[in-house]
Amino acid sequence: MSYKITIDSSKESFPAGNNETILESALKNGHSFPYGCRNGACGSCKGKLIKGNIHYQNEVTGISEQESEDGYALFCQAIPESDVIIEAKEIDRVGDISIRKLPCRVTEIEKLNHDVIRLYLKLPSSERLQFLAGQYIDLLLREGKKRSFSLANAPHNDDTLELHIRHYKGGLFSEYAFHELKESTLLRFEGPLGTFFLREDSDRPIIMVAGGTGFAPIKGIIEHALHLGDQRQIHFYWGARKEEDLYLNQLAQTWADEHDHILYTPVLSETDKADEWQGRTGFVHNAILEDIEDLSTYEVYTCGPPPMVHAVLDSFVERGLSAEYIYSDSFEFATS
Repeated sequence: MSYKITIDSSKESFPAGNNETILESALKNGHSFPYGCRNGACGSCKGKLIKGNIHYQNEVTGISEQESEDGYALFCQAIPESDVIIEAKEIDRVGDISIRKLPCRVTEIEKLNHDVIRLYLKLPSSERLQFLAGQYIDLLLREGKKRSFSLANAPHNDDTLELHIRHYKGGLFSEYAFHELKESTLLRFEGPLGTFFLREDSDRPIIMVAGGTGFAPIKGIIEHALHLGDQRQIHFYWGARKEEDLYLNQLAQTWADEHDHILYTPVLSETDKADEWQGRTGFVHNAILEDIEDLSTYEVYTCGPPPMVHAVLDSFVERGLSAEYIYSDSFEFATS
């Protein structure tokens, strides 16, 4: 049975499905409530129950008896038994999310192609990382060094964190990840970080541009938009050198095949007559300029190598797009 949840301050309402917690239904319907562990222990999701009845799906320890008597509840475990009215803080900007240092364990290392692996990281059972789709984390290495990697999973799918790691010769972490890192290894990270995330309050059609493993945050953003039911047109361009560098090409094609509002165009920069590639060639930003005459009504998300990101910024502004609608994340490579 579905019940209606109403946020008192905004008077906005959303449904909670059968046996669905208030937090789960809020996140599913585009309302970013704060949370931490999602198992009733930390208290980060605490809010006030103004009207209606709830029960907890599991035992909770993150709320005191006095707080419960005062009408507060842990939304991560609270299942409505009637229509409810709640008082809750909504997160609408990066500064509302706490940056934390947390341990994690490598649960899976998957080779995606000749030079990209996918890491799955599991946090302790008492912890979850709240983040915005497209943000990144810093892996904390020895001697105070850090390496930044974008989160490739969407916020609603936070059981594990997903990173895409490209191998760079001499790369401090990538050499280790490809040759020494084992499943069950314990790592530490800091995050979430960055301002590269989906602007959910916009109604502009979207162009997404990835270069190489810049696909990672784009993947998280697209999956988040699909989860929200965002029907804005998304045209995703993925630039790579060779076809094998499109390491999750079938996933991107599936988005386009299954959703009418998503278009996908892979673009290869290094092909020759011996290749069987029948698709677009050249630089990815030029392919977009060839396809779209007037960019002024779009918003653009671009992530990848600095030359690609700078080319997008410069050429798209020349084509009429205001720089305020270009959101970018430039992948800088460092060996030390």
